[in-house]
Amino acid sequence: MSLDGLIDFYVMDQFFESIFESLGMGSETAGIAAFLSAGITISFIVINVMILSTAFYTWFERRILGRFQVRRGPNRHGPFGILQPFADVLKLIMKEDTIPNEADKPVMTLAPIALVAPTLLIITVIPLSEDSFLGSLNIGILFIVGVTSVNSIAIFMAGWGSRNKYAVLGSMRGAAMLISYEIPMALGITSVLLLSGSLAMTEIMKSQQIWFIAVMPMGFLVFMAAATAEMSRTPFDQIEAESELGSGYNTEFSGIKFAILFLAEFMAPIVTAAVVTTLFLGGTKGFDPIPGQVWFATKALIVIFVLLWFRATWPRLRVDQIMGFAWKGLFGLGILNIFLVATEVFILSMNDGKITVSDMLIMAGVNWLTTAVTLVTIMHFLGKKKFYRPEPIPSPLANMGIEAD
Repeated sequence: MSLDGLIDFYVMDQFFESIFESLGMGSETAGIAAFLSAGITISFIVINVMILSTAFYTWFERRILGRFQVRRGPNRHGPFGILQPFADVLKLIMKEDTIPNEADKPVMTLAPIALVAPTLLIITVIPLSEDSFLGSLNIGILFIVGVTSVNSIAIFMAGWGSRNKYAVLGSMRGAAMLISYEIPMALGITSVLLLSGSLAMTEIMKSQQIWFIAVMPMGFLVFMAAATAEMSRTPFDQIEAESELGSGYNTEFSGIKFAILFLAEFMAPIVTAAVVTTLFLGGTKGFDPIPGQVWFATKALIVIFVLLWFRATWPRLRVDQIMGFAWKGLFGLGILNIFLVATEVFILSMNDGKITVSDMLIMAGVNWLTTAVTLVTIMHFLGKKKFYRPEPIPSPLANMGIEAD
């Protein structure tokens, strides 16, 4: 079985069906057994590959952040500290799994699972080659948008179930932020759908005769900013905000539950990089003789490095700044980008109904110029604006001790 067969549910289903039929099973029984066996095998492969990838990603992130901060990072366990993630996992598993007396135990127990499950489900519709992929949904992009929305519910479950004030505050911030940034993210995806003409991830990848990042840079910027907020990573990490909320929504979690939350948090950049690579960077498209999977991994690694660059460079935003950036900034840019792309697609496809490479080059020129003018205009007005800073009003309680004396 080839690599494509290992990651294709239907190829694996036929493989198991042939084995069960050779063992003397009936066609109907063999079909059911093959379907279940293929599903279990695919799930086993996806879960274990993602766990190992996340483990090495945590090591990579800590090493890169160490370089940004002029320090070494993990360097004790294994060569270059590469075994540090496994030491961390063993430590967390051996910790006591405590649950507060007033906590809602079922909700608190289900919250980590509800947070990590959507991340694993998204991977199932990422095409790892042009013809073979984990899931053949013809509405793959809608599946991703729908599954992503579960994160806000899971984070609220974690905060509400633990019955901790800091956790509840963090989860309420997270729910408000994630719901707000789902709209700009959907707007960024809509421009991709307009240009590709399909909801299937494979068709979106095949339609990129020129990478969509070059054709519509504004849509890419909107999607990247919204996706960073959906991951709750710096500078949008207000749901944890250690300086304000202790540890945010996961304050009361320990042991294996905290390990699963930790896994979900660090798995998110990998999944985001895979989605960005498919939607805007051509997916597995590259130059021969390098396999498409190698091109995909290379592009995803570059996106991950950019996300780490964001985390190492930008400070944490305030809650009001985060919400204002979503509704006053990204929402308007997303609407403008959709209007531009829809107009261009309508005009350029009037003759034969197709978008050619020359049409994409025209769109790229117009969109890059529009993006540059828009960003320069926004920066000009922000630089000229005089922000109103009201004078602080002292609390009437401040002089209570003096008045009492």
